Amino acid sequence: MTKSLKKRGQKIFNKVSQASLKAGKEGKDHIKENLIDRISHVRNIKLLILEWGLLVLILILFATTQAFWFNDSYTESAFIDGGIYTEATIGEVNSMNPLFAATNSEKTLSKLMFATLSTNDYSGNAGIGLAESIVATEEGKVWKLKLRNGLKWSDGEPITNDDVIFTIELIKNPNVITVYESSLQGVKVYENEEKEIVFELPSIYADFLSALNIPIVPKHILGDADPKLLLENAFSKSPVTSGAFSFNAVQSGTSAEEKIFYLTSNPYYYKGKSTLNSFAIHTYQDKDEIINALNSNTVTATAELDETDKDKVGSSFLRRNSSINSGAFIFFNLSSGPTKDKSLRTAIRRGINLGDLRQKAPGTAALNYPLLSSQIELTNYPEIPAMNFEAAKAKIAEISGGEPIKLNVVTTNSGFLPDVANELKEELASLGIDASVSVYDEGQDFITNVISKRNYDILIYEIELGGDPDLLPYYHSSQVSKSGLNLSNYSNYLVDDLLLGARDTMDQELRVKKYESFLSHWVQDVPSIALYQANLTYFYNKNVRTFSDNVRLVVDLDRFCDISSWAVNKGTRNKTP
Repeated sequence: MTKSLKKRGQKIFNKVSQASLKAGKEGKDHIKENLIDRISHVRNIKLLILEWGLLVLILILFATTQAFWFNDSYTESAFIDGGIYTEATIGEVNSMNPLFAATNSEKTLSKLMFATLSTNDYSGNAGIGLAESIVATEEGKVWKLKLRNGLKWSDGEPITNDDVIFTIELIKNPNVITVYESSLQGVKVYENEEKEIVFELPSIYADFLSALNIPIVPKHILGDADPKLLLENAFSKSPVTSGAFSFNAVQSGTSAEEKIFYLTSNPYYYKGKSTLNSFAIHTYQDKDEIINALNSNTVTATAELDETDKDKVGSSFLRRNSSINSGAFIFFNLSSGPTKDKSLRTAIRRGINLGDLRQKAPGTAALNYPLLSSQIELTNYPEIPAMNFEAAKAKIAEISGGEPIKLNVVTTNSGFLPDVANELKEELASLGIDASVSVYDEGQDFITNVISKRNYDILIYEIELGGDPDLLPYYHSSQVSKSGLNLSNYSNYLVDDLLLGARDTMDQELRVKKYESFLSHWVQDVPSIALYQANLTYFYNKNVRTFSDNVRLVVDLDRFCDISSWAVNKGTRNKTP
């Protein structure tokens, strides 16, 4: 049995071996016949092979392109939520209380962190902010304000009428020196039975809506604070806010002077949560530091440079020039010193070369009067006496009586002002006047010790002219005070009546006549000399979205009016049908 199985196995093995050898020989013959022997024929059909290869390649490329095309047809590159926007500013931050914002850094933080009752809109006109409505009654002598529903501070507490009334009374307090006080002198504020906030004005004010562009501070935080010590309150270092951003932290930068203030998006902001997660303000001492910060991509943007700096900033930044309703002026102190003499002021105006002064502010437009054509169109402008250097020099020599006239010229370290001040010093010297120039950093100390005390003979300063013409704060005798903005201490009862009359009426023709009459007195009395209209030059990284081209700026901080839509991050999103 065993031998039989063994023989059978050997037969099967022999058959498999023979079949394998046969298959191998047939396979070699097949490969030789169908491949090796035919390679020599390829040269005869190489064009056909090339054509088929190209066809296959084209089909592959077409399919790939079609896939990308279909993808692009329903998606697009767009700015998305998230990221941090950084802006460089000049000036120290001594307080984050918006009522005391004086330096550019403090003003920028105030605008980002605190909403106002009224605000300038995209068109540059005064509109509502925290208020749901602001309505004038009694032809503009009584104004009623109603807050929006559901307003909250960044700590979640409601913003109420009490906060508004508390803030107004705080601004009016003589122990609190703030720029907002001049617009609220003599104003009574209270809540009526309809839960509206009522403002009773001492006289009709047609544009009181603009005067309500003031930040509100929280009573539940500052209600028990001593007004005299408000600057030292902890709120100044870590505020509760109402604007687009809330305060997060502050840290030192790469230099001893640089500080970085980190803000986070405020979920309770009345216009809605910002696209940005956060906003950072880097504070510097001068423009050179800012230029270095831009070129090293430390910051995203700045509003502190001008057109002359364009060649110093790298190609990754774009710039936008926008005129603003502000003007630079030479203000004479009419209350003390040599400039009390009207004949001296007249001689100085006639002797200095305004063209040379304006050349120190390149890119700006000349300003001849304290009114802008965008505010009001006047028919008749009074003639300003033409320059006559020799006559002016002779008059100044007559006034001096052989004794040298010494003048203290003061300005701030802002924009072109120091260069203009030094040019004025040279021009005064050529007229026989010995002038010294003092340049101060902007801040509360400057306001308290220089502006409030009128500690100057000549002040070269930039003031906001507003969207609506209202010159009462700058030239009415009621503003000759430490908290007033009558920087010349100018007093003329006829001018007082004209400015009140222009403010009291909504009749445009009547306003034109009153302002034309005011300008005649302004030219004759020489309380100030107009130099140039300011503008904003904004440098920003080309990969971010900043304020819209359609925004008309009244002041440079109006660039933040659409802050909720600013963005830095990009991604893809599906297109809407």
